Amino acid sequence: MTATTIKKTISLPEKLAREAEMIAEEEGKTLSAVIQDALRITRKERLKKEFYQIQGYWSHKAKEKGILTEKDLEKYLKK
Repeated sequence: MTATTIKKTISLPEKLAREAEMIAEEEGKTLSAVIQDALRITRKERLKKEFYQIQGYWSHKAKEKGILTEKDLEKYLKK
């Protein structure tokens, strides 16, 4: 499977651009790789946040129905 890349031009504040270049140099990566890593981390954090929001929603719904343990859930599902 061949990876497809798309070239994009982005603008960064000077300080952030220097920091990204410094990170790339320190880690022996290209600037592109540093930006890709940052985007992957951001995506992962967003998904984690979404997961916890969904988990909180369903936890709240379970508590409303008196489901506090796995045994309570098993009883509820057998109804």
